[in-house]
Amino acid sequence: MAFNYDKYLRIDKMPTLWCWGCGDGVILKALIRAIEKAGWNMDDVCVVSGIGCSGRFSSYINCNTVHTTHGRAIAYATGIKLANPTKHVICVTGDGDGLAIGGNHTIHGCRRNIDLTHIVVNNFIYGLTNSQTSPTTPQGMWTVTAKRGNIDPTFDACNLAIGAGASFVARESVTEPKKLEKVIQKALEHKGYSFIDVFSNCHINLGRKNKMANAMENLEWIESITVAKTKFDKLEEDEKIGKFPTGILKEELKAEYCELYEKVKEAHKNKTTVKL
Repeated sequence: MAFNYDKYLRIDKMPTLWCWGCGDGVILKALIRAIEKAGWNMDDVCVVSGIGCSGRFSSYINCNTVHTTHGRAIAYATGIKLANPTKHVICVTGDGDGLAIGGNHTIHGCRRNIDLTHIVVNNFIYGLTNSQTSPTTPQGMWTVTAKRGNIDPTFDACNLAIGAGASFVARESVTEPKKLEKVIQKALEHKGYSFIDVFSNCHINLGRKNKMANAMENLEWIESITVAKTKFDKLEEDEKIGKFPTGILKEELKAEYCELYEKVKEAHKNKTTVKL
């Protein structure tokens, strides 16, 4: 039987404003299916998004939503979770939104290990504002701010999240929607900061300006740079250059920030020190 997306969407906002063939729709549907499998009541879910194409997630999904300022989605999500620790908070950012102007908030969300799910829609470009270089734009690619080719090294978002202390880190792409759905479900059910780097296509503002004329060519390029972690780990070091492992890259249980904050409140109430 076909999955019924209608109860999870704001139908009055359909069709979406995303370009035809954009990977954002694949991610939205994978997220909805993961929420369904997690068995969550949408009244208990809050989706927070920033600015950019990914910012539309909070417009389309039918739950509590907050559309925030550029780069500040994690800061808003942190406040929402601290005020409502029993609710489920999901933050959706773009690679520019979450790793450039919002990179500092991402780092400290990971460091605190606050219980929220952070999905980075990584399309390697500032798509909405017409093709500026982002932290994940590959070297050599054309952008409107690097018209002779980008010289900045490509940023590995998952390595950042692991180094900053996130307790769940994964990467998938829109070319594998079923795997993406399973990873998102695991992230939703994980207690702590769950970081998912999702490789997505922007064939309009990245692809066709870099010899990928349509969505399929952009998706084929994404497939060419991603390798399942089990296979990636067996590659020689020189074979790993330019490749990104997919799947769950880190998963551990450790103290969650909201629970620690309850100890702070208790310590103030009893005029004692925090017992960790």
